[in-house]
Amino acid sequence: MPTKRHRRGNKYQAALFSAVNCLFVGAGAIATEYAAGLSDSSLSLAGVCDLDGERAAALADGHGCPSFTDLEAALGAVDAPLVVNLTSHAAHAPVTRAALSADRHVFSQKPLALDGDTAGELLATARRRGLALGCAPTTARAPSQRRAAGLLADGRLGPVQLGYAHAHVGRVTDWHDRPESFLDIGPLYDGGVYPLSLLVSWFGPVERVRAAAALDIWPDRESRQPTAPSHVEATLAFASGPTIRLTASLYAPHRSREFYGLELHGDDGSLYLRGTGAMETAIDDVQFGRLGRGYTTVPPQSPTEPLSYLDAVERLAVSVADGTPSRSGGRRGAHVVAICNAIETAAADGGPVSVPPRGVTSDSLPEPVVTPPGRNQSADSPGSLRLPPIGFGCSRYRDGEYVDRIDSIVTALDAGYRFLDSAELYGNEHRIGDVLAEPGAPDRDSVFLLGKAWRTNHRREHLLEACAGSRSELGIDAFDCYTLHWPSALAHRGELSRLAEKPIERQEALTFPEDDDGNLESATVPLSTAWRNLEEIYDRGWARTLGVCNVSRPQLETILETGTVRPALVQIERHPYQPQRELVEFCQDRGIRVVAHSPLSAPGLLEEPILAEVAADYGLSPAGVVLAWNVTQGVVPIPSSTTPSHVVANLAAAAERLSPEACARLETLCDPAFER
Repeated sequence: MPTKRHRRGNKYQAALFSAVNCLFVGAGAIATEYAAGLSDSSLSLAGVCDLDGERAAALADGHGCPSFTDLEAALGAVDAPLVVNLTSHAAHAPVTRAALSADRHVFSQKPLALDGDTAGELLATARRRGLALGCAPTTARAPSQRRAAGLLADGRLGPVQLGYAHAHVGRVTDWHDRPESFLDIGPLYDGGVYPLSLLVSWFGPVERVRAAAALDIWPDRESRQPTAPSHVEATLAFASGPTIRLTASLYAPHRSREFYGLELHGDDGSLYLRGTGAMETAIDDVQFGRLGRGYTTVPPQSPTEPLSYLDAVERLAVSVADGTPSRSGGRRGAHVVAICNAIETAAADGGPVSVPPRGVTSDSLPEPVVTPPGRNQSADSPGSLRLPPIGFGCSRYRDGEYVDRIDSIVTALDAGYRFLDSAELYGNEHRIGDVLAEPGAPDRDSVFLLGKAWRTNHRREHLLEACAGSRSELGIDAFDCYTLHWPSALAHRGELSRLAEKPIERQEALTFPEDDDGNLESATVPLSTAWRNLEEIYDRGWARTLGVCNVSRPQLETILETGTVRPALVQIERHPYQPQRELVEFCQDRGIRVVAHSPLSAPGLLEEPILAEVAADYGLSPAGVVLAWNVTQGVVPIPSSTTPSHVVANLAAAAERLSPEACARLETLCDPAFER
């Protein structure tokens, strides 16, 4: 059975040239988590130090290295340029100080220290000695958190002004074998650092703590009681604008409804992230709520890997190998400690309390899902379109009827689709334009818009009129790709704007013109001429790239031989009954992207037993298997659905990759005689 996760391999090996020796200081449960990834990393364990000699020896023996109970002795005996500080909370600062003083680079578990001034001194020492200093948590790089950051990069929320963050560490006496450290420091420095680190990475430094309160609540029956407040709430003002209410608690169980949840509210929409400290991801961990609408799940669109504890240590080692030892994690860690100190001060003495920034800045947010290409698709430079792995079809024609698609298009955009397949034939371009102009819509630059001129508009004047009308209806300056809907032409019977508002009979008469005998009436516009007409749209800057739909290989060759602007995209019907292997390979060999329309609608396809069997192997639906098959083979499917759950599930399927064996099984369904 295929696995859903594939370890990244030694992705840092080339940068490091040889394994970097590490000294682990601390051999408790968290050290075991870090050590688990060593065999698949560019790091090696050269020694283990822990006050508990048996615990140190147990970890060291498993990795063939010496163990120590004295830090000074370990630093003197072990040739390890990087110390990984995995001690208890209160020991982090003194261990880091000793390691830096011995000219070792340091990665520290959270928090960096318990006192802001001490954290600042550690940072200054690392800077003065030219050493790297990193600090957990680094979960801003985890898959769900990066997916949420992508929504911020998309501009979906508008200006973010308000948020609510939770850090419910829970009753540590119930789930931790050594809870004393947690009870001594309280929930802020262990749990609160997760949402704080993530928020600082997104929004930059906290300027001040506006207000805070602390409670000493704990079950009387417990023999082990916290010595620090067990529940803390604070209102934080970020210098960049947002105000966030933070709740950190040892009393609220970690299995409560909100564990490490985060909810952000902007002028145009809201974002919910299930876990600020999560290292793995699930489809529904990120949700977006457009203003006036409920939350929609935003699933991953590409394969994801869980964050490893050791990933941050490897990145720190890479910075050392590159000669640019990083201290960005140390700066963030020092600022987070300063925030926690300010919360404690505000809870005891009242607010507001200013927070020193410690030089911290926000990280760059991930790029939007798609960046529309420049006008580089000339005959001399065909390039290759950068597209999302999956798009969304906007056709109104479903199951023999015309239906309103606007709600489903909004759901698709909210779920994260960033490729819309539109056409003047669909008659709803003005409605799509309204959706794209609404608050909460993604930025125009993050949405790939494909337009299609209908067959009755292949003549130059009609084609120019059609494109101008579609651009106006959509409210755009240019299409990312403008295509011929079909390579053959039909007789022109009038302009096609806002077809959806016309009677069905009039729609049919305009789009499928008939001659006196009731047959489709063609027009004498050769494909080479229609393509030259389409090239004028490119020359006018009304489209960044050009394409053609429902084309055969000979027809595509005609375009390639006679045109001056190479097609960047070909859209064809493609599913296991009709895989069109030869045409797909022909396009891909020439840098032409292939888009698959109608990937799920072939009659009987989704009932095929082979699809059900492969679906069971991958935890997908039969529809999801077909979509993943296309994506695996470099083809962009554009499913169309009006059911919200299907819209989300189809998008999530794009994150799966099928094995060659699974793809081969699907292609046994190929039916050369298939016709609709």
